[in-house]
Amino acid sequence: MISANSIRYATEQDTQTLERLAELDSQPPLSGPVLIAELGGIPAAALSIGGGRVIADPFLGTDHLVANLRMRAGAIRAFEVTPSLRERLVAALPSQRGNSVVVYP
Repeated sequence: MISANSIRYATEQDTQTLERLAELDSQPPLSGPVLIAELGGIPAAALSIGGGRVIADPFLGTDHLVANLRMRAGAIRAFEVTPSLRERLVAALPSQRGNSVVVYP
């Protein structure tokens, strides 16, 4: 298992790293939001969150990194589509708010 902090979002400073990984993997570079997984502090695999495409260093054992990247990306996508607490509470309120009916015995 890899540590949680060995997966991170790619930044502009990672452009060359992503290009190097793509070249090693004979793939075009990734675009959009990207997650990078590191082995010993060295980027070894990356995943496009939007498209799910992966690039990885073929000379390293990266299967477990790719599995963790896919799991993290799935969690990020699930979080993004989950309505906020406020939206869920408002949706649970009756549609006739303010029109309370008081019943006396």
